[in-house]
Amino acid sequence: MAKVYVFDHPLIQHKLTYIRDKATGTKEFRELVDEVATLMAFEITRDMPLEETEIDTPVSRTKSKILAGKKMGIIPILRAGIGMVDGILKLIPAAKVGHIGLYRDPETLKPIEYYVKLPSDVEERDFIVVDPMLATGGSAVEAINSLKKRGGKHIKFMCLVAAPEGVKALQEAHPDVDIYIAALDEKLNDHGYIVPGLGDAGDRLFGTK
Repeated sequence: MAKVYVFDHPLIQHKLTYIRDKATGTKEFRELVDEVATLMAFEITRDMPLEETEIDTPVSRTKSKILAGKKMGIIPILRAGIGMVDGILKLIPAAKVGHIGLYRDPETLKPIEYYVKLPSDVEERDFIVVDPMLATGGSAVEAINSLKKRGGKHIKFMCLVAAPEGVKALQEAHPDVDIYIAALDEKLNDHGYIVPGLGDAGDRLFGTK
């Protein structure tokens, strides 16, 4: 079963409070999401492999560590996931960015794929799929289905706030995909919104209604 990691770092929790606050405007909301994504990326990359190299410091020759060249990919779920990409790229600038677009069928309420653009070497990359919210889990499950269908094997999912229902759905559909979240919230309401949540992340990022 997939593991769930809740990041309780004080800086993440502090910034998340202002992300949740309905008084926070679009500009500040966008900046805060970007900053929290960077902090979460620091934690999610903790197990990246290292290799040894030799360098000359100004004082002597020494052995030191560098990343072992594992290829990374970031996959935002459109559109709200875009708000987390730049924050991750600050730490992993060589990562390639793919996109998966989904919309909800108004009758079945199931996510329908409408856009997929991925790096050409999908099978060789470790992927982080990002979306600010994990509510019902439908979009995350379908996005990871899309990625696996095209050869993706090593996948993590990262979001800001999650509902227990969404975590359970993602674990059951993809037991090999670990889940990284800043907060595990109380529940979903009757409209499928996370409680207490942070509202509609896409609207708050892009100033739409």
